[in-house]
Amino acid sequence: MNDAEIVEETITYVREALKDSEGGHDWFHIQRVFRNTLLIAKDEEVDVLVVSLAALLHDIADPKFHDGNEEIGPEKASTFLEKLKIPEGQRDHVIKIIRHMSFKNTLDSPKNPFDSKELHVVRDADRLDAMGAIGIARAFNFGGFAGRKLYDPEIAPNPKMDKAAYKKNTGPTINHFYEKLLLLKDLMHTKTGKRLAERRHQFMLDFLEEFYNEWNGKA
Repeated sequence: MNDAEIVEETITYVREALKDSEGGHDWFHIQRVFRNTLLIAKDEEVDVLVVSLAALLHDIADPKFHDGNEEIGPEKASTFLEKLKIPEGQRDHVIKIIRHMSFKNTLDSPKNPFDSKELHVVRDADRLDAMGAIGIARAFNFGGFAGRKLYDPEIAPNPKMDKAAYKKNTGPTINHFYEKLLLLKDLMHTKTGKRLAERRHQFMLDFLEEFYNEWNGKA
């Protein structure tokens, strides 16, 4: 198979695997991240097949839906890539990106033992989908799915959690803005990612201002 056929085969696999997933982590999330990845990759010198496969497979088994197990996703992705006969070097690169790209995996060790331009591209693409209008929609969709409060003025956000605390956190959805979403702009790697993050970050700030005005009965 050529690269285009490999990508199409992967899309088919992922769409089927995630057809019943929670709305913020379903095929459409993958599709948006994939599109963001290709957009960012235009201005970066990267292996386009590696970033494409990593984007498509990065949430094939999100740990939050598998009792926190962080090995299921990389294992499923690796098995699938072996079936496609992806060269070992590219396959290993994709799996390393999947293992290291999430926000929570940077909390305990900001200087990750693994780093690459491809990781930067896919990580930025994924983080963009956690920002702006889509990021807001995804946050409240998952909050409802998990039975979390919209907001509780008596529960303060904790933006300095370690990984273990972050994984166990069940705070209100509004707190998630301060514990993750508003932190992403300053964590972007690529020029395109940084540019796109600026507008999405401001959109979230504007949303929060309106939310608090409405919550507190202000005109």
